[in-house]
Amino acid sequence: MGMMIHWGLYSILGGEWRGQRIKNIGEWVMHSCEIPICQYERLAGIFDPIYFDAEEWVKLAKDAGMEYIVITSKHHEGFCLFKSEADPYNSVDATPFGRDIIAELAEACRRYDIKLGLYYSQCLDWHEMHGGGYKKAHYHENIDRHRHWGNTWDFPENDKKDYRICFENKIKPQLKEILTRYGDICLIWFDTPMDEQTLEQSKELYDMVRKYQPGCLVNTRLGNGLGDYISCGDNTLPEEYTDELIESPITLNKTWGYKSFDNEWKSPERVLDILKRCNDKGANLLLNVGPDHLGRIPAPAVEILREVGQRLKSGF
Repeated sequence: MGMMIHWGLYSILGGEWRGQRIKNIGEWVMHSCEIPICQYERLAGIFDPIYFDAEEWVKLAKDAGMEYIVITSKHHEGFCLFKSEADPYNSVDATPFGRDIIAELAEACRRYDIKLGLYYSQCLDWHEMHGGGYKKAHYHENIDRHRHWGNTWDFPENDKKDYRICFENKIKPQLKEILTRYGDICLIWFDTPMDEQTLEQSKELYDMVRKYQPGCLVNTRLGNGLGDYISCGDNTLPEEYTDELIESPITLNKTWGYKSFDNEWKSPERVLDILKRCNDKGANLLLNVGPDHLGRIPAPAVEILREVGQRLKSGF
């Protein structure tokens, strides 16, 4: 079992924008509400999570019986939780907080013998004109119509976009940064490959991981059939036992990123049942929490995880 952590500028909004509570998951608020970049990036100017304590988070994972952590080094919003030379839109250069969150978590993980994995959105990037998602549309319940996965509110002319520009200028340099700065990384958790991403580009990213972190696993959400282990769909369990490496990402409530009004928490009993069902099918459980804008993992989540850990110790 591992802990997944979704944390970013979206945590400040907590699932709300201009008096509207979004129906969608919290980390998609920029897309759900079509928030212009010029407004959304102002959130970086107030990102100051004064209660963030990497050791506290890692110790909670340890107490819950977890063996690894996977955190969103960059989600689809394009904001990074690490110092990046490729883009100043990050927690060190763009915020009053001014700290490299990934560096602090890496150190805490080493201290508590927890493996560190990093989520990185390799295709969708709503902060970039040439971020992916401009070739594919889906139904969007908040606005009751079909729309593209990428940023079409700031950049409506999809025929002028070229994902290769984002790939070369931001994706590749940042992947190298997170692979070379923080010691051993147990896995890179790619997400949401889009039609713009070619097999050659997926292979290039995979080869970068192999070059800089030979022991690091890559999930199948890299796209184009590549990856070392199967990443199940969000909140889904494997249907049958497999000898292949496989992982189920599951939310502790309904959202991934923090939503202040989402209190549909899974009980400790439910978490343990999901864990058993995963393990019986040969799968890891990757259980998600969404810290708030101050860096606090919500109290109900903390209580549930501690109870899970206690029951695991007693054989539940």
